[in-house]
Amino acid sequence: MRAIQFTAKGEARLANLTIDDIPAGHALVKVKASGLCHTDIDVLHARYGDGAFPLVPGHEYAGVVDAVAADVAGLEIGTRVAVDPNLPCGTCPSCRKGLSNLCRDLKAYGVSHNGGFAEYSLVRADQLHGIGAMPFTVAALAEPLACVVNGLNSAGLRGAAPVPEEALVIGAGPIGLLLALSLKAKGVKSVTVADINETRLAFAADLGLGGVVSGSAELAARRRSFDFVADATGIAGVVEGLINLVADGGTALLFGICAPDARISIAPFEIFRRQLRLVGSHSLNRNIPDALAILEKDDGSMAQLVSHQLTLDEVLPFFTRKPTNPVTMKVQFVSD
Repeated sequence: MRAIQFTAKGEARLANLTIDDIPAGHALVKVKASGLCHTDIDVLHARYGDGAFPLVPGHEYAGVVDAVAADVAGLEIGTRVAVDPNLPCGTCPSCRKGLSNLCRDLKAYGVSHNGGFAEYSLVRADQLHGIGAMPFTVAALAEPLACVVNGLNSAGLRGAAPVPEEALVIGAGPIGLLLALSLKAKGVKSVTVADINETRLAFAADLGLGGVVSGSAELAARRRSFDFVADATGIAGVVEGLINLVADGGTALLFGICAPDARISIAPFEIFRRQLRLVGSHSLNRNIPDALAILEKDDGSMAQLVSHQLTLDEVLPFFTRKPTNPVTMKVQFVSD
């Protein structure tokens, strides 16, 4: 089969790989759509994961069950599925507390195990979720959306909990817009997106979201006015400024991935006096079904985040060079 393979740190190529025998408890999935995430770039450069190569990347994917191991029951060939890539140990303290995304030995397809940028992928059967007639390109958004769901849950926006009246998401990339659209779907009256790229802000406006230029006087004038503020940039300086934008009694969600050695300065008195809540969120937490339910009800806005549907050959350059198109959103490998 053809696949994108990371052969060493910083080296990616197209490869012809053999398909191994199906291990017990596994299924062979014919990949139909697989999304590119910045985490894939970090894996390539050994900034995330085990740094073990060779590896087929891709942790955001969906496809069709092509074959199953003899011991797998209840999963039929031809079933259309989305993949939950996280592989927790199930026994560490975090796993026992239901926080499997914080597993001390967390593995994942596309990070430690071969993933979705290939024609076929071997996946544990219990990591597959049926998608019915949902388009594969939409179902492949379930993994990043599940990360958003985990973030909102961590911030207390779960179930019938009250929602903020005004929310701000800083960063109008695919994950920031997924976060903003999820807030809108939860009933937040006003959802604004901030970014330095005005083309992206125009795209956000087409999705029914408010927009403001990061660092502008307009945004500065909104000091302490947002009940909920989320960073989706992973830029330490941006995170440091969140406190100034959060209304008294509000919540700040650290959702973007800052560099591990980054540091920020926050006055503890501000947190105390204004009764602010700072929340962190890492990865999805067994909530792919929740994400699929949201996608099932979406009006098509989230589907618009898929800006590129490409072959493996066409996707490969995106691993090694930064897109120059300002409206590049979610890049996916899509097969026939």
